[in-house]
Amino acid sequence: MGYTLPSPDSPAARTRALMARKDELEAELEAQGAILRANNTDMRQPLVDREGFPRADLDIWAVRHARVRIIELRNDLTALMDEIAKSLEAVYARAPPPAEGGAGASASAAGAALEEPSSLLPFAKVNGIAPGSPAADAGLERGDLVVKFGALKHPQPSLQALAAVVAENENKVVSVIVRRPGAEGLTALRLTPRQGWGGRGTLGCHLVPHTSL
Repeated sequence: MGYTLPSPDSPAARTRALMARKDELEAELEAQGAILRANNTDMRQPLVDREGFPRADLDIWAVRHARVRIIELRNDLTALMDEIAKSLEAVYARAPPPAEGGAGASASAAGAALEEPSSLLPFAKVNGIAPGSPAADAGLERGDLVVKFGALKHPQPSLQALAAVVAENENKVVSVIVRRPGAEGLTALRLTPRQGWGGRGTLGCHLVPHTSL
């Protein structure tokens, strides 16, 4: 299917529009997933019984439609996250030169282009990543500073609050924005907490609190 976005006048406005569209796609993904759950099925279970007849316990049309739509939405969301990452780069590339006060003033000016500067301060640090984990699949790296995790952002939420968000979003896509040491601007990622990946927990990474000075 694809998605259509307005043509905002600034990179910051475009980023806001992209983020709003992301929320819409994620909400529709959840709605389509609810159809599958209501039918006690998923994306892989067969729709016919052992004799080859349509299963009587399923709304076959609704399940088929939901599966197709989920695939479309996932593809749209993947493309959209790439656009968000590029848009964020444009926001910070257009930040004004440092004013008096040095690097701190520059960082605040860049943050003000998209959100209030305080909302862009890291509140957690990735201290370790397990190979093959959901965190590794999402592209998280050791040393990443978490700026936003789902709806959580500075002022520093507790790691308990972050754990609650993870628990509420198992098998769902969570938007994560990090500040990566050595990289310019911010990096937008898509993380799907899940069990059964071969290790402990649903993320496969170790997070520690980070205090922004």
